[in-house]
Amino acid sequence: MGVYTFVCRSAGGEWTAKQISGGDLEATASSTFDLQRKLVYAAASIDSSGGVQSSFSLVTPSSAVFQVIIGGGGGGGFISGGGAAAAGAPAGGSAAAEAPKEEEKNAEKEESDEEEFGLSLFD
Repeated sequence: MGVYTFVCRSAGGEWTAKQISGGDLEATASSTFDLQRKLVYAAASIDSSGGVQSSFSLVTPSSAVFQVIIGGGGGGGFISGGGAAAAGAPAGGSAAAEAPKEEEKNAEKEESDEEEFGLSLFD
């Protein structure tokens, strides 16, 4: 698993990024989007051990922190989470089927209340 953290700064309409703590990766681009793409490609060229996650956070309008995480099994949690949702679906389906029955009972009760007072929506 590789973690690459960059400090990004904007000056004169151009964004630059320098890797912090033990690396010499750098990139320059005209937009934050292009800068992020270049940094992800640079990190992936060094470490291609798995999936890629990234996070870009502006600190001020002209500075930001960008982090690229490669590998680490982050996708596994998503897959197992999806399996749990699928396993819970039948139980949720039963509860959802019961909900309309309760609504029908409440609707019938409301109608009978109107009739007790001699009120009708269409009179």
